[in-house]
Amino acid sequence: MKNKKTDFESRFWSGSRKHSATGLLEAFFQFNNLTEVKETLTIMLQCSVQKKTRITKNSAEVFHLYLSLRSLVRASFLISKKAKKETFKVRNKNHSQNLTSLSAEEYQNLEQLFRSVFTICSLQDFDAFLSAMVYFSLGNSTCDEEQKVIIPYLQLMKMLDVASLIVERVSKEK
Repeated sequence: MKNKKTDFESRFWSGSRKHSATGLLEAFFQFNNLTEVKETLTIMLQCSVQKKTRITKNSAEVFHLYLSLRSLVRASFLISKKAKKETFKVRNKNHSQNLTSLSAEEYQNLEQLFRSVFTICSLQDFDAFLSAMVYFSLGNSTCDEEQKVIIPYLQLMKMLDVASLIVERVSKEK
């Protein structure tokens, strides 16, 4: 079966327009380190909700992260849709449980976790969240509604952990 390649709007950060969903996840982790992405997102969240604070990173780096995360969310959404149809299965193969945002049950059923992430937050919620994080962390204003920022943040952290497990699994199969 031939892999369809979808445009996840990744040409600005990865150099290629079209990727398969898992191919984009691999490209994301080639350009970004998981722990650095999580740390940057946490700092961006803190800067978004605290008054008169700005992120110290270069704005170009923040924008690059925004574009790559936006593509990652779109690829994850496609994977979750395929998981509903049971055409994309992720099986757990004795992964080390060093990813703190996932519980033991979630390790056992990764495709269910992808589906649950997008039932809690829609694709539009993630787009709004990422835009707000960049806007509020680079400026001096604060996000008034923390609820709209915290929930997508937590779900994105889970999504990053699951995506890294998928990339690990795909690289072991090759």
